[in-house]
Amino acid sequence: MFGELHDLHHEFPEHKDKIHELKVQGGHFRRLFDEYDELAHEMVRIQQAIETPSDEVVDGLKRKRLNLKDKLNAMLMAA
Repeated sequence: MFGELHDLHHEFPEHKDKIHELKVQGGHFRRLFDEYDELAHEMVRIQQAIETPSDEVVDGLKRKRLNLKDKLNAMLMAA
C-alpha cells in the first residue's frame, strides 16, 4: 500500500529492544537487517515513482522482502 512503512521497527514494534540488541551484536542478523532495510527503502522509492521498474521486478522485490522478514522474525523469536 502506498506510503505504508515496512521497516522492522514498524513491522515488529513489540521487538524494538531485541532488534536493537541483535543489530548491535552484528553478524547474520545485522546483514539480513541491512538487506531488508535497503529493500524497504527501494520499495518506498518505487511507490513514490522515483524508480519505475516492471511489475515483475516489483513482485520479485516484494517476495525477497517477505522472505527476509520471515527470517528476521524467526531470529527474533529465537532470541
